[in-house]
Amino acid sequence: MAIARKIKASISKSSMIRKMFEEGAILKKKYGADKVYDFSLGNPNIEPPEEFKNELISLAARIIPMKHGYAPNAGFVETRQAIAEKINKTQNLKLAADNVIMSCGAAGALNVIFKSLLDPGDEVIVLTPYFVEYPFYIDNYRGVVKFVKTNDDFSLNIEAIAAAINDNTKAVLINSPNNPTGKVYNQQSINDLAKLLTEKGKELNKTIYLISDEPYVEIVYDGVTVPSILKAYKNAIVAYSYSKTLSLPGERIGYIAVNPEIDNCADLISALILCTRILGYVHAPALMQRIVAKLQEAAVDVKVYQKKRDMLCEGLSSAGYKFEKPQGAFYLFVQSPIPDDVEFVKTLLKKNILVVPGSGFGGPGYFRIAYCVDDVTIINSMEGFAEAINDTR
Repeated sequence: MAIARKIKASISKSSMIRKMFEEGAILKKKYGADKVYDFSLGNPNIEPPEEFKNELISLAARIIPMKHGYAPNAGFVETRQAIAEKINKTQNLKLAADNVIMSCGAAGALNVIFKSLLDPGDEVIVLTPYFVEYPFYIDNYRGVVKFVKTNDDFSLNIEAIAAAINDNTKAVLINSPNNPTGKVYNQQSINDLAKLLTEKGKELNKTIYLISDEPYVEIVYDGVTVPSILKAYKNAIVAYSYSKTLSLPGERIGYIAVNPEIDNCADLISALILCTRILGYVHAPALMQRIVAKLQEAAVDVKVYQKKRDMLCEGLSSAGYKFEKPQGAFYLFVQSPIPDDVEFVKTLLKKNILVVPGSGFGGPGYFRIAYCVDDVTIINSMEGFAEAINDTR
């Protein structure tokens, strides 16, 4: 066999999101892009804010010694300081630049975190439904995934998390606003989780880390706020990406933020910096680091996504679909009208509608719609959605 057996096995389990995205490309060639309604990939369709374009042009024109040279592995101090100041201002904390490590997006951040923390056999609790790549990230470092279901409304089930914690538990991974559900875990839930992890840590005489994946933390609606994980729990680590806030997914820029009171803070920071280098990232992209340092107050217009959400929810509700209205991110997790979500996704595919089966997110019986698309895609897809649900009756 030419490739590793483990990777060979993983290929068959790899992301349904990408498979549907590739299916969409085939359909678009066959029928025309305007006749295919592709909700498969969370690829922001909003342009980056004007401040980004202006700063990019300005930076390209400026003469800066070693502008394209290596950066420190942790990232430029001025960028990390700007981020720490933003976190301190918005979350009433006291981070220093040393509590921030620049990363290649949130995916890179999570891989660095898991590489730094996990010994073989260590368990990471992952809440379902979950982002499809999490198990792969954890398995990269011979960690073990322990899935725990959320409540029916996708809120945290504290009792179920408590039952899953044992001597092998190293961390709990949360994602709020959540992909694929759009759920935001409220302050009481986060406080309850922090209390649980504190108590279990004392009981088991070990540190249990709370890792929060936060690429959508600024994409929230209806006055909802995302509680600060760093403020709620001392052994907390945040993985952040500018992919959604600034519509820059292809630029792979983000950061890791560590609570300054975390256990063995100096060792952890050293580990994160080392793992950034030895995993092959070396450091986050230098130009993007320089740019985001200047754009801590910039963001896309979230009202644009809220309009899309409302349009989609109204149309699907009228057609008879059932779902929890998302509080953030740009995904809608819809109950399949038949138990087999994969089969219903195939029914939608016959209407040239591409969505992703909930089974791929650990949420069978649902399907995910990524509504970061043109309004016309949402509007023109409604007839097909209505026909598909009627076909099941």
